[in-house]
Amino acid sequence: MSARRWAVGTGAVVVLVATGTWAMRQKTVDTRLREEIRPVVEARLAADSHGTGYGEDVPALHTRWFCRAEAVDVAERGGEVRAGVDTLCLDYGVRGAGLVECGGGKGPQVVRLERDPDGAYRVL
Repeated sequence: MSARRWAVGTGAVVVLVATGTWAMRQKTVDTRLREEIRPVVEARLAADSHGTGYGEDVPALHTRWFCRAEAVDVAERGGEVRAGVDTLCLDYGVRGAGLVECGGGKGPQVVRLERDPDGAYRVL
């Protein structure tokens, strides 16, 4: 009876590991499209970023947001792009002669973009 339990337990572990490996595998992302939309997405993220960090409380710090977007999934259909991105935005300010990290955030987002007639992208 214990051999049967071991077999069932081992089988369950194998299925879980295989499922996890399948779910976590790297998707193929169109690198050309990813590099075309990255600056547009990062600029929009930085423009829309705000928070309750130290920089929001001390306006004399002259803070600025810097954002990084890594495309995980990109699909283009009919001039519209849907991008699943992993984002990291940090707010830095200047105090004396040094930089101070004032706030930030990290997380997944879905961004929709549209291609203009001149070929440039804009976030919808």
